[in-house]
Amino acid sequence: MIKDVEKILLSEKFIEAKVSEMAEKISRDYEGKNLLLLGILKGSVVFMGDLMKHLTIPTQIDFMRVSSYGGGTVSSGRVNIILDIFRGDLDTCDVLVVEDIIDSGKTLSYLVQYLKNKGAKSVKTCTMLDKPSRREVDFTPDYVGAEIPDEFVVGYGLDYDENYRALPYIGVLKREVYEK
Repeated sequence: MIKDVEKILLSEKFIEAKVSEMAEKISRDYEGKNLLLLGILKGSVVFMGDLMKHLTIPTQIDFMRVSSYGGGTVSSGRVNIILDIFRGDLDTCDVLVVEDIIDSGKTLSYLVQYLKNKGAKSVKTCTMLDKPSRREVDFTPDYVGAEIPDEFVVGYGLDYDENYRALPYIGVLKREVYEK
């Protein structure tokens, strides 16, 4: 464990087992469908990479980059699409949006509707972490790795100021690091 992490919330072993379990369910649910994993950059990259390795069905991947953070630790509440998805075959795709964490729910709630409006055949969501205590809109993800308390977490793709993404576990960041 590194010095900036107060405690490990989810171990590498727990994450590996949970991702494998989620992939099994997704593979069953999407059998015979045209699955498109849509990773939300940058946080979902580690999770999506591991998830793909465990899927037992054909899948395509694509990415979007969206932000509801203007920097720091608090959401601005406004969703900005920085990198959009451009596919001529979206209407044939069963899109599974892959995200690292859901707090307020505003970003994914917006994205689901946005992708449906763009013509996606179906849209569901998959997140490694869910913080329902922070929800500001009525939104429930379809696949969840773990529900966590309202703490600032890093690792396994999650960052603070672009750091800590490469940690193999998910840990709680010490307050003094982000409250400088």
